[in-house]
Amino acid sequence: THESVLLPGSTMRTSVDSPRNMQLVRSRLLKGTSLRSTIIGVIPNTSDPTSDCDDLPNLHRIGTAALAVQVVGSNWPKAHYTLLVTGLCRFQILQLLKEKPYPIAEVQQLDRLEQFTNGHKSEEELGELSEQFYKYAVQLVEMLDMSVPAVAKLRRLLDNLPREALPDILTSIIRTTNQEKLQILDAVRLEERFKMTIPLLVRQIEGLKLLQKTRKSKQDDDKRIVAIRPNRRITHGSITEDEEEEEDHDDVVMLEKKIRTSSMSEQALKVCLKEIKRLKKMPQSMPEYALTRNYLELMVELPWNKSTKDRLEIRAARIVLDNDHYAMEKLKKRVLEYLAVRQLKNNLKGPILCFVGPPGVGKTSVGRSIAKTLGREFHRIALGGVCDQSDIRGHRRTYVGSMPGRIINGLKTVGVNNPVFLLDEVDKLAKSLQGDPAAALLEVLDPEQNHSFTDHYLNVAFDLSQVLFIATANTTATIPPALLDRMEVIQVPGYTQEEKIEIAHRHLIPKQLELHGLTPQQIQIPQVTTLGIITRYTREAGVRALDRKLGAICRAVAVKVAEGQHKEAKPDRAEVGEGEDCKEHITEDAKPESISDTADLSLPPEMPILIDFHALKDILGPPLYDMEVSERLSQPGVAVGLAWTPLGGEIMFVEASRMEGEGQLTLTGQLGDVMKESAHLAISWLRSNAKRYQLTNASGSFDLLDNTDIHLHFPAGAVTKDGPSAGVTIVTCLASLFSGRLVCSDVAMTGEITLRGLVLPVGGIKDKVLAAHRAGLKRIIIPQRNEKDLEEIAAHVRQELTFVLAACLDEVLNAAFDGGFAAKARLEHFNSKL
Repeated sequence: THESVLLPGSTMRTSVDSPRNMQLVRSRLLKGTSLRSTIIGVIPNTSDPTSDCDDLPNLHRIGTAALAVQVVGSNWPKAHYTLLVTGLCRFQILQLLKEKPYPIAEVQQLDRLEQFTNGHKSEEELGELSEQFYKYAVQLVEMLDMSVPAVAKLRRLLDNLPREALPDILTSIIRTTNQEKLQILDAVRLEERFKMTIPLLVRQIEGLKLLQKTRKSKQDDDKRIVAIRPNRRITHGSITEDEEEEEDHDDVVMLEKKIRTSSMSEQALKVCLKEIKRLKKMPQSMPEYALTRNYLELMVELPWNKSTKDRLEIRAARIVLDNDHYAMEKLKKRVLEYLAVRQLKNNLKGPILCFVGPPGVGKTSVGRSIAKTLGREFHRIALGGVCDQSDIRGHRRTYVGSMPGRIINGLKTVGVNNPVFLLDEVDKLAKSLQGDPAAALLEVLDPEQNHSFTDHYLNVAFDLSQVLFIATANTTATIPPALLDRMEVIQVPGYTQEEKIEIAHRHLIPKQLELHGLTPQQIQIPQVTTLGIITRYTREAGVRALDRKLGAICRAVAVKVAEGQHKEAKPDRAEVGEGEDCKEHITEDAKPESISDTADLSLPPEMPILIDFHALKDILGPPLYDMEVSERLSQPGVAVGLAWTPLGGEIMFVEASRMEGEGQLTLTGQLGDVMKESAHLAISWLRSNAKRYQLTNASGSFDLLDNTDIHLHFPAGAVTKDGPSAGVTIVTCLASLFSGRLVCSDVAMTGEITLRGLVLPVGGIKDKVLAAHRAGLKRIIIPQRNEKDLEEIAAHVRQELTFVLAACLDEVLNAAFDGGFAAKARLEHFNSKL
């Protein structure tokens, strides 16, 4: 070792980075399984530590046998191990047996372990030297602060350890050089060790005496300064430290006055007065002084009894909600109901709502509108990815850097006790070793408990019953049942095409024009163009992608407007975009002028710039989505299903093919167990009814799997799919495959099946119907028991679609194929058993 010298009875932490030593650690310490493998020899390296020679240096003749207590590896700044070793006894190297991969030598033990177990033998052998050494050691230790646990332990060791072990231990503790420790290590005889260690103790004692004398004189000077400080403050007009202390004292008095005049609860007032008494007695240099003062300032700033007055006019509230948001009738109805009840009962507890719906439908923004309608303060708390329950309840004040939770911080920010709290993305909470924040929310979102919510930092109850909590989520599947039970769930479905057009022209286009510095006199986006953006460039339940596309159009127009301001108009410029020319511009007969035509770059644009389908293609590129339903249903074995996702409804194609084989059913497309079981149900039902529907395989057999393999695929393959609602779609797809008939190109379907051919109800009907409507499908087959869900769909959407309510698979097949899917009539014969 280069760093230090290990003596018997002492403990040292040393770094190992040479190849030989690292190999010793790997081979013996890390791979060894016995106590013997943890004992190694530690020899001081007296050679130059900076030399990079690979040869083994000359070994010091005496070393220390050590027990490796701990091994820690690291790669920074270079690969090395850090060992914690405890010295056992001295040894002398007799012969070096092996140099590689690590040194191995034959050694002889110089001092026996038995000596350390006999505590009274040293007094008889060494007499005066031992007594003299012991007195100096006791004198040295008693000069230190005995209140320190390490010093008190050392004092007990002096009495309990054998005298022959003390020179090595004290030499490793007091301030000595490596050369002095090396001399002690080489002193094999105990008398030599005592003689060499006593001068080191005397030197350390003299140094401590000098240090104590210096400190005493400094304390006397400090007392003298304190004694003359009052006179200095009176005679001089400058600000002194005493004045600063008085200012701090005045701040504490003001803080106490605020506490007494605040409207906090009796329990909180009792706690604050107790803390202010402790603060007065506490010196400012203590770390707890700042913590206590911050706590008291927070308690004063909290709105214990301060609230805003609600605006309860229902007509005005309806106007505000309609101006801010289009559609969302359920949400508006619930807010107006709350206002009506508040008019009748003043002390109504705040409701706890949960808006569940796909992204981009306005769940977060409608929370802000509700606060605006009620005239309350609004505060948003983002819970996505939160995995520490202390974010909700706060930290206890015993921790360093403790702070209150987000609920109390939000109340401090808004300054009232009846705000609107929006708990955003409550379905994306996570668990960790720091607790479950969803469980911490149980107290916050329970009307029977949140009147006495206790934050860990405050440690007193705070009333949250007047807070209006609104949670948002994309799905309820990931919300714990106990938390979901405490909230009133309101479904927020996706928008129809007509609703998106209205939202775009009422809200999105004016917002984008303002963001890009444009005016309606500079750009016109007809509703036909907006419909083209919705159908060809976006496919979503919300309007975020539509908003981005409108922003891209505004940026392109801004470029044209900015360029046109620096160019002179030519007199032979043809006038475009006035009166009837604008209407002809969007017709199919007249060829529209593209916004990016290179022929017109040298001319300023005519105002307003009209955005048509050609301009859309130039700005946004080719359409991203095509109406491909009819093209993909051009051969047997393809059917269209409807699926629900947290992002809204989607149409889903099911493709089937058959080939010669051994009767195997192959399923692809990232399917879950439930969907795989639906596929097996479908093929089993078709096999049992093959004769009835005259379904045969390629060889003409009614056993559909006889020498036939079937492959079912659900595009897109990278998207995980699961659920029972694809059962009727799989049956229709397989029926089309085995009958050779095409499924109607305008039909989509959803429903769970049973082995007896019944169609069971499924969820997400509204989102699925809207997805079919967006894709241009006209006929939808749904379970008969889902008829009640059609009332939630807008009337104009229901008018454009035809719904087939099916109770069994016979009705599904008859509706899915042109001309029906006739089954062979069954002749019921009963043979008499008489």
